[in-house]
Amino acid sequence: MVKEDSNVLDLFLKIGLDEKTAKNTLANNKVTTNLTAVIHEAAVIDGCDRAVGNLLYTVATKFPANALNHRPTLLQYIVSTKIKTPAQLEAAFAFLASTASENLKAHDFEEACGVGVEVSKEDIERAVSEVFEEKKTNILEQRYRINVGELFGHVRKKLPWADPKVVKEVVDLKLYKLLGERTAADNEKPVKKKKEKPAKTEDKAKVEETSAPKQSEEELNPYLIFPTPEENYKVHTEIYFSDRPVLRACNSKELLEKHLKVTGGKVLTRFPPEPNGFLHIGHAKAMFVDFGLAKERGGGCYLRFDDTNPEAEKKEYIDHIKEIVGWMGWEPFKITYTSDYFQDLYELAVELIRRGHAYVDHQTPDEVKEYREKKMNSPWRDRPIEESLRLFDEMKKGMIDEGKATLRMKQDMQNDNFNMYDLIAYRIKFTPHPHAGDKWCIYPSYDYAHCIVDSLENITHSLCTLEFETRRASYYWLLDALGLYQPFVWEYSRLNVSNTVMSKRKLNRLVTENWVDGWDDPRLMTLAGLRRRGVTSTAINAFVRGIGITRSDSSMIQLSRLEYHIREELNKTAARTLVVLNPLKVVITNIEAGLVMDLDAKKWPEAPADDASSFYKVPFSRVVYIERTDFRLKDSKDYYGLAPGKSVLLRYAYPIKCTDVILADDKETVLEIRAEYDPSKTIKPKGVLHWVAEPSPGVDPLKVEVRLFDRLFCSENPAELDDWLGDLSPESKVVIQNAYAVPSVSKATLGDKFQFERLGYFAVDKDSTSEKLVFNRTVTLRDNYAKGGK
Repeated sequence: MVKEDSNVLDLFLKIGLDEKTAKNTLANNKVTTNLTAVIHEAAVIDGCDRAVGNLLYTVATKFPANALNHRPTLLQYIVSTKIKTPAQLEAAFAFLASTASENLKAHDFEEACGVGVEVSKEDIERAVSEVFEEKKTNILEQRYRINVGELFGHVRKKLPWADPKVVKEVVDLKLYKLLGERTAADNEKPVKKKKEKPAKTEDKAKVEETSAPKQSEEELNPYLIFPTPEENYKVHTEIYFSDRPVLRACNSKELLEKHLKVTGGKVLTRFPPEPNGFLHIGHAKAMFVDFGLAKERGGGCYLRFDDTNPEAEKKEYIDHIKEIVGWMGWEPFKITYTSDYFQDLYELAVELIRRGHAYVDHQTPDEVKEYREKKMNSPWRDRPIEESLRLFDEMKKGMIDEGKATLRMKQDMQNDNFNMYDLIAYRIKFTPHPHAGDKWCIYPSYDYAHCIVDSLENITHSLCTLEFETRRASYYWLLDALGLYQPFVWEYSRLNVSNTVMSKRKLNRLVTENWVDGWDDPRLMTLAGLRRRGVTSTAINAFVRGIGITRSDSSMIQLSRLEYHIREELNKTAARTLVVLNPLKVVITNIEAGLVMDLDAKKWPEAPADDASSFYKVPFSRVVYIERTDFRLKDSKDYYGLAPGKSVLLRYAYPIKCTDVILADDKETVLEIRAEYDPSKTIKPKGVLHWVAEPSPGVDPLKVEVRLFDRLFCSENPAELDDWLGDLSPESKVVIQNAYAVPSVSKATLGDKFQFERLGYFAVDKDSTSEKLVFNRTVTLRDNYAKGGK
């Protein structure tokens, strides 16, 4: 293997790749395979010019998969230097992608790619002069801070086939002649204009509103990347074998016409969860892709339960999935089960054996693993077809013990793709099925059933996450072997969110070992947990849409990005109210002992003065409570809370001034504050505090329980840790038993959402009772993502 890698590295170095790029390429099996094939197809195994080699590398990484039959032709154009610039190559990709597997018209291709077009330096100088004349005012104003890329773009529009290196030389020289030497000012970063401060700021903790960035076309419609059902005759996947010609997966004209006749040309997708746990936020992305594409194209999306493992499925999970799909805003075209097709799958397995593409095997799991590692065929691989048919029938009838036989697909044990190593199609399990009952004792595997059911349901787009990409070969191999219609398969990056785990195995362990309080614990990224925490489906879908549908699988999405979308939603929909988490008693000495004033407080920041429904009443009396953290014995310039001799404004009420402090025996713990209020409001303090008052003399305010939830794990990526459970944050859940709330909060019901002013957004929890309300903190007010987080 080391020698083989050394040979391939040498091959890459010969075409002009630098050593670092060549070694990085070796670490990517897919690019290595493609580049090696490209070098051989181009017949440059003995080396070539570096410029040609760079173009070959681009072909290996970006060539349109639906036009692979034209790749050798393009390579000849590159090797002969008829195509010699990146711009020409990009144009070639675009032309070939639209041509797909159809016949290539050489004249049209050459015209589209600028073959034979020679652009002289004089032509470039003329085009650059024209651009500089058009943009002269901007260039003189911005000098060397001008966006040179934009200037290049204008030149490229005039001369699309110009050598970019020569263009850069001419532009740089032209800038120098026009502007002269760079000055110190040219190297300074432009000063950002400060935003004007509002005339009056009442709340130091108020969240700044952030304007949404302008959306791109793909953000507005992320489904533009997918082809129409009518285009599903194009080759977009090649499957290589060790012992037979390349399989170019595509539908015949007859198969596609038959499919389109059944579907009427509509887009049909499927969301296929396995009912062995609760759905998490990664499934929200899958729903957005599957249901979203179908909805955008006027088609339908199946909710298909992938219930091939009778030991793992539970009705509890099936019911949850149905309910949560609806909560997320999606409506299934049909609800189906893989088990609905068990008879069809069995009959097709028999046909697969008859065609010589499957066999009954008796290897143990350990033997299968060993033989796969050594790329060795099973001793039973070449048994007679009739013998496999008889044994498979005996498997179905329960005549063979569990673990003594499997049905395996006869694929390619010497393939470079380990998912072509004769995957198992059927296992024996003497376990009743939750949906199909006790009719079957053999059950199909995911690798066998998934693609066939996709075909039987006439799915147009089979979309899944990138970890399934290596299974694409097996998917198409099986459908081709059975002569079945082939859906368009496309993989996208899975959703990785920081400070959490989303593996079902890990989630199951957190729940079953009681590290959390069930599948809907608000600290989990399960959809049930997020909903209980107070997150809306609208915010989740906005978060997923913002991420987009890409194949980049290396990024970790910061939790702050999700929190940003949650705040955006709740800022518009959550009514404001006053709650004090850790109360400190304040006695206002210049208010009469029995006096209670009802004051107006705003439910919304921009509440119209003439709209009574936008306000609620709060009692203001002699005894009020503020947050213990809003008082200090020693004042400072940067502190806006209450301190001895200092004034603050009680929100919606009056300014108060601290006149005395009652301390405990330790002379440090503050027991009570004495203050005076300013009924005329002549004092204008900078600090604004939230508060709650006694609703009547001697009666405590409304007591509520508040649960402060935070990140479940300390590390950004706990899944990478060996001791991932040891990374659980002890601060992920803090329970405050006796917070104080204003009286109007008593009317809150399950699911109601509020902004507790200066504290964050909160939702009523299901643990609430008639005696005591329980609130979950959904998210704090602080917004790191909008201020530059990613």
